[in-house]
Amino acid sequence: MYSVTTKCRQIDNFAKTQRISVKDSFSLIKKVALFLGPLLFFVVYNLPFEIISGQADKVLAVSLWMIVWWMSEVVSISVTALIPLVVFPILGISDMTTTAANYGSPIVFLFFGGFVMALALEKVGLHRRIALNIVRFTGSGPNRVLLGFMIATASLSMWISNTATTVVMLPIALSVIELLKNDDDGFTQGDKNFAISIMLGIAFSANVGGIATIIGTPPNTVLVGFLEKTYGLEISFLDWIFMGLPFSVIMLFVIYFVLVLWIYPNQLTNRSDTNALIKKEIKKLGPIKIEEKRVLLIFFLTISLWVFRNLINDFFNTYSESPYVPNVKLSDAGISLLAAFSLFTWPLNFNKGKFSLDWSDTRKLPWGILILFGGGLALAKTMADNGVIDYIGQLVSSNNQISWFMVTLILVTVILFMTELLSNVALVAIFAPVIAGIALGLNGDKLELLIPTTMAASCAFMLPMATPPNAIVFASGYLKVSEMTRAGIVLNIISIALILLFAQFWIPYVMA
Repeated sequence: MYSVTTKCRQIDNFAKTQRISVKDSFSLIKKVALFLGPLLFFVVYNLPFEIISGQADKVLAVSLWMIVWWMSEVVSISVTALIPLVVFPILGISDMTTTAANYGSPIVFLFFGGFVMALALEKVGLHRRIALNIVRFTGSGPNRVLLGFMIATASLSMWISNTATTVVMLPIALSVIELLKNDDDGFTQGDKNFAISIMLGIAFSANVGGIATIIGTPPNTVLVGFLEKTYGLEISFLDWIFMGLPFSVIMLFVIYFVLVLWIYPNQLTNRSDTNALIKKEIKKLGPIKIEEKRVLLIFFLTISLWVFRNLINDFFNTYSESPYVPNVKLSDAGISLLAAFSLFTWPLNFNKGKFSLDWSDTRKLPWGILILFGGGLALAKTMADNGVIDYIGQLVSSNNQISWFMVTLILVTVILFMTELLSNVALVAIFAPVIAGIALGLNGDKLELLIPTTMAASCAFMLPMATPPNAIVFASGYLKVSEMTRAGIVLNIISIALILLFAQFWIPYVMA
């Protein structure tokens, strides 16, 4: 029998081959971009006239360099994010202390804590236990199993990376598909449709699940950090959940109905062996271990503190004059760091000095993303301080015949389709200051443009290269590009419509 383990090895080898080929193939576009970025910087910096002002033109020159390198990914987007640290002090745009402060922004540490919690969940295998139990809970019918996989994937993706979530779910899904391939009737068209649906369902659920929380996907964190650093606007963890979670839930069921009832119906009957397989996988995990319980406790305490942070702060503020009540001020970033600190310092075994996490575990932590946040914040803050965003607003205000709704529609559509080809986190870092300037020029609420476009950056459903989850399931061999595109174009259009509805009715209500 063709084993699932063999299949997973093939997927892993495929992924490694793809990574190697991408690194080895230095395309003509990248060769041009490598020189075009610095060239544009040099040209704008040395123009004989001012575009905005002397200082703002310097910022504009650096911005063009970073945008070209971010969009082409000629070098790592994290390397590009170091340009402000190198160039701003040299050009006198801002000193090293001011520039470097952006790389230590509280929002960077919020995401750091989220990364550490995700590492702990993965290290103890708790993410797999949670996923399997969610799938078991939904039932053994083929469509209910598919729904269970999607709910489990989206739930995990709210807290750990979309890539890690997909890697966890894929082997379990392949095991289910193997049951269909090796039954009495062989691999029928219904079986094939089920395989396509479960592969696409996992990838797409990982994409939309991350929208639900600030730490679910990097674009959310980039936006929150930009707003806090540039405008002093704070979006709390709870506020984002109120905006993002309803969208994720609705989009999750839209994906389910589009895949199962419209594009790839399978017409399969209930199978008891599927449920038996899930129970077998759960049994392999054994009883819940002490390290899992510890991580689960810290995880839920952290979420509780995020949700009830304002109530806790209000309580301590009310009684802060009492000598028996300490003066406490919780922040989302502080709570995130507290969770990370607890995982590193709360002993599992005091005599052996065993903890939930050791610092060596952070080798798996994507440090480059944290640098990317800092670079994006440094660029955006400097653009705001030197009048670049105001200039964009003035340009828009002088040509403001277009309606707010049409502006939202155009921006959401452009960002959503661009994210099929470009890094979504780089897109948000590039366009957030521009979109803020557009909102300023139209005398509108910048949140009502920035939040919808940030959501759109995570709605990539058409192409394998759009997101790591899409690429991972494509590597399984059960999908063709045309099959992903067929479902993806429908979901792209639906997600645009849903984002516009949220922008019109829900986001203004939550942020009021």
